[in-house]
Amino acid sequence: MLSRLAISRAAIPVMVGGIYLQSQKASCSGEDHIPALDYGWPHSGALASYDYASVRRGFQVYRQVCASCHSLQKVAFRSLVGVTHDEESAKKVAESYEVTDGPNDIGDMFQRPGKLSDQMPGPYRNEEEARSANNGAYPPDLSLMVKARHGGIDYIVALLTGYVEAPAGKAMLPGLHYNPYFPGGAIAMGKQLTDGQVEYEDGTPSTEIQMAKDVAAFLAWVAEPEHDERKKTGVQFMLAVTAVLALTGFYKRFRWSVVKTRKISYTDKYHPK
Repeated sequence: MLSRLAISRAAIPVMVGGIYLQSQKASCSGEDHIPALDYGWPHSGALASYDYASVRRGFQVYRQVCASCHSLQKVAFRSLVGVTHDEESAKKVAESYEVTDGPNDIGDMFQRPGKLSDQMPGPYRNEEEARSANNGAYPPDLSLMVKARHGGIDYIVALLTGYVEAPAGKAMLPGLHYNPYFPGGAIAMGKQLTDGQVEYEDGTPSTEIQMAKDVAAFLAWVAEPEHDERKKTGVQFMLAVTAVLALTGFYKRFRWSVVKTRKISYTDKYHPK
């Protein structure tokens, strides 16, 4: 039943932000979930960079919606400088967090405001506390989530916006929610995004799909912060290779021009003319 539903739903157009998107992956639908649509990200081109306005908005969505359950253990506050915030703003963001430090002079751990050198603290002290607060489910760390899931950034958007009523015959256990983009269709995390939930600092309308795409863009940057630098380095490398090839070709023509343009004559010493 779910397999047939996955194929039929992936094969029809889906309206997102007033635009109909057609899935190109209908033939690749899994047995227990629908593949994510290709949303056409601006940074997917060979010479394209992240949309840093979207990355900044995505950080705002993460702080106000996702951070209550999910951590970003591999991200330090200093990483935000020059990306989503200037140095002073990043310091204020860091100071808004309480970080466990120590031990002090008497051997006790203590709480202090965060610094740029600190990593973002998670909402729970350990896995057991996280499971206890979420009915046994463990909210995963989001630092590498875009790389850890098939479909990557598209999967994040599809998951956040894909909550629907379970189809007839699909039994749902207590505490689980139906999402056809999640493997198995049953996910412990409930629907998190609703229109107008976050008031963006730049005035962008905070629709559900906009917030989903922004937080996905932020998580893509978190998983691959060297993305733009890698592409820039690749362009520089190709330019250098092109220059070396041009110089090599010129040197070859110059060095061998005498040899390649000379005329060789043979004389028969036994039958001279």
